[in-house]
Amino acid sequence: MTADWPLPSPAVRELFRRGAEVALDPSADWVAEVHTAALSGAGMRPVAEDPVLAESVRRANLANLLHWAAANVQRPGERVPVYVGPEVLDGARDLVRRGLDHLGLDAYRTAQAVAWRHWMQICFALTADTAQLRELLDVSARSISTFVDDTVATVSQRMAAERSELTRGAHAERRATVSLLLEGAPLARARAEAQLGYGLTGPHTAVIVWSGSGEVGSDQLEAAAEATMRAAGAGRRLTVVAGAAALWVWLPVDRAPEPAAVTAGLAGAPGVRVAIGRPGSDVDGFRRSHLDAATTQQMLARLTSPQQVARYADVQLVALLTTDPTRVEEFLTATLGGLLGADAATRDTVLTYVRELGSAARTAERLYTHRNTVLRRLARAEELLPRPLAEDAVAVAAALDVLRWRGGGS
Repeated sequence: MTADWPLPSPAVRELFRRGAEVALDPSADWVAEVHTAALSGAGMRPVAEDPVLAESVRRANLANLLHWAAANVQRPGERVPVYVGPEVLDGARDLVRRGLDHLGLDAYRTAQAVAWRHWMQICFALTADTAQLRELLDVSARSISTFVDDTVATVSQRMAAERSELTRGAHAERRATVSLLLEGAPLARARAEAQLGYGLTGPHTAVIVWSGSGEVGSDQLEAAAEATMRAAGAGRRLTVVAGAAALWVWLPVDRAPEPAAVTAGLAGAPGVRVAIGRPGSDVDGFRRSHLDAATTQQMLARLTSPQQVARYADVQLVALLTTDPTRVEEFLTATLGGLLGADAATRDTVLTYVRELGSAARTAERLYTHRNTVLRRLARAEELLPRPLAEDAVAVAAALDVLRWRGGGS
């Protein structure tokens, strides 16, 4: 061991090893707190609001935490080498591609503070010997801070290399042009079209194709973009690589593809998600349609929705209602009462009934069931609702639509 990195005493090394074993199996609350801190730092909002980038930060956080703990189980108290797995390096690449690399490094510092607080709790539970505890905390502080410093330095080097690579070639030019258009910068149409190889006059429907799992390859993302293009009846597309797990796509069509048709084309890629914006025209439509798709993507991630494909036109109200998770729960409880916990068939019947403007016959036809069954379910719903359906139909339908899109994790 080098002179500037002395080993702790054997007794403290054993304490360090035992503590690292605990840290190797962190509680869900601990992990969640680390993620929250990393994503709530100064200026981190652009990262936190992007489901792909946010998930990338979470994967890097967890990978680094487990790597540090595992290293100290095997070699307690020694200097921990930097983890250079795909979770960290892919995340760094994605941040550079979005021009947010200066923010990504802040996440390591804010996560470090939370990890240190939890590690101290572990240390205090390991021994009541004040001398050993003092030595354990001292070596722990050195270990954690050095590991984070080394990680930041390594990631910074990787970001610099990626940034240098991005400044060369057609892909870099295309990304830069799209960023300027989305920001509303004054950019000559003819110049932008030449750089993109895509006409900005006429209709556009924007699509975001992504995966939050980190287990989907670029070939699957490309296949999903191609399937979406075919479902829309488009003959070409503009595609921008937004990260290791995300593509931004524009289709020159004035009608958004049907979700069922897109889903059918994703049969071989269950981990891929697709968000579709409203069609728009010219440069303003190019920009607005993408913002619609981004809002849809954020809503699916926020609600941990099981839906693989979603159009902004279908989720606009739900996206608006669910921007504040706490208020959402209050709204659902106050509006639905006991119907919130009812079976899916009853809830679907009520939602369809409202959409069919109170026609039990059309509801039965839409649900492929008997009219008497519809009436029984509606009667049951009336017993469960806080207010009569006729007096609160719009709010009830909105609440049920939120439930339809929400996943079990919300």
